[in-house]
Amino acid sequence: MLQQKIFEVEDPAAVRGMIAAHSWATLVSHPDDSDPVVSHLPVLVEPPETAGPAPQDAGAERAPDTGRITVTGHLARTDADVHRLGSLPVVLLVQGPHGYVSPVWYEETPHVPTWNFVVAHLYGRPQVLGPQETYQVLTETVDHFESRFPQPWKLSQAGAYAERIAPGVTGFRLVADRVVAKAKLSQDESAEVAARVADALERPDQPWSNPALARAMRNALRRPS
Repeated sequence: MLQQKIFEVEDPAAVRGMIAAHSWATLVSHPDDSDPVVSHLPVLVEPPETAGPAPQDAGAERAPDTGRITVTGHLARTDADVHRLGSLPVVLLVQGPHGYVSPVWYEETPHVPTWNFVVAHLYGRPQVLGPQETYQVLTETVDHFESRFPQPWKLSQAGAYAERIAPGVTGFRLVADRVVAKAKLSQDESAEVAARVADALERPDQPWSNPALARAMRNALRRPS
């Protein structure tokens, strides 16, 4: 992915936040004797790792974030075998808000259409998890997505059935060796033009209305909504 400094996301907390909010990812590997292998799966981002032990005093300053980004996920065992998961490097792509931007919204000429987006590419070699850790990943994944319900469903409610089908799943942990994150959100336009684009994206009467993208733009441009 072509990276430009103006669109680069360097803050690991921002990358983690995007992954937490947009958990549907694409896993890509390329075994030497086959075409690239692509799978789609949910992932969870782990809390930040700190450079020292947690402070004993609640008011003490926390150790700095190491910046390392770690995600966990799971996929069907057959998919994991095709990827040769654990033996090859992979790229995990996580797509944040994105959408079409019409030149009509700029109210200036000349302009052409574009696409604004937020995305993160995580590179590394995943660690394949054992049965107990995989089941824990499944439990945490269910808890994450069920947390929006007033009475969340628990994996334990499936009892023996969940335990019976779990061996057909492979869990993994990916500690990213390299992260390339990009937020192309009209930062290369004037503040006035970018504001007009965000305003248009927020309007429900627009054919390409996209409030989530508008929020991301306002956050990136540090302007109040």
